[in-house]
Amino acid sequence: MTIQLGQVAPDFTAETTQGTIHFHEWLGSSWGVLFSHPKDFTPVCTTELGETARLKPEFDARGVKVIGLSVDTLDRHAGWDADIADTQGTAVNFPMIADPDKHVAALYGMVHPEADPSITVRTVFVIDPNKKVRLFMVYPPSTGRNFDEIIRVIDSLQLTDRAKVATPVNWRPGGKAIIPPSISDEQAKSLFPQGWKTDRPYLRWVDVK
Repeated sequence: MTIQLGQVAPDFTAETTQGTIHFHEWLGSSWGVLFSHPKDFTPVCTTELGETARLKPEFDARGVKVIGLSVDTLDRHAGWDADIADTQGTAVNFPMIADPDKHVAALYGMVHPEADPSITVRTVFVIDPNKKVRLFMVYPPSTGRNFDEIIRVIDSLQLTDRAKVATPVNWRPGGKAIIPPSISDEQAKSLFPQGWKTDRPYLRWVDVK
């Protein structure tokens, strides 16, 4: 299945390290990050899961629930969790889906046969409280993901939803945002009473919080 931005994320029921979940119900009114791992006991994934566990307070502060997926079984997840805690210094503190039949992987297009039909590639899906897919990224099995970038994108999505702006290249929280061309100057006066700087009619900079 091909997932597109703005599409409602497919719902599913799955066994996880924290019990059975119904995905949409589990998300509730939160944002979500669903990310896949080729299989258990792999070195790159071990570092990624440790980093995600370390960053859980950052996700919590943004109202984001994180959930991982591997095509291995729950008993293998349990053994891997112990290794992650030992080697990365942080125990896994979020659920991991066991997907040995690749049901969820197929729903989300996580298996790329030309890469390796037996495992999932490294996908990331950011899902908003309306259950819509707002971002997806695909990494090759050999390349670890940048979770600072995932958090940065979530910050941007939450800001742009709230303040009706766009964010420029390499934007970070606290940086200037852009007023979209779809908003006229007249509309902008009520939306941004603090004013803005115009470089071009289509490029207007504004400070927002």
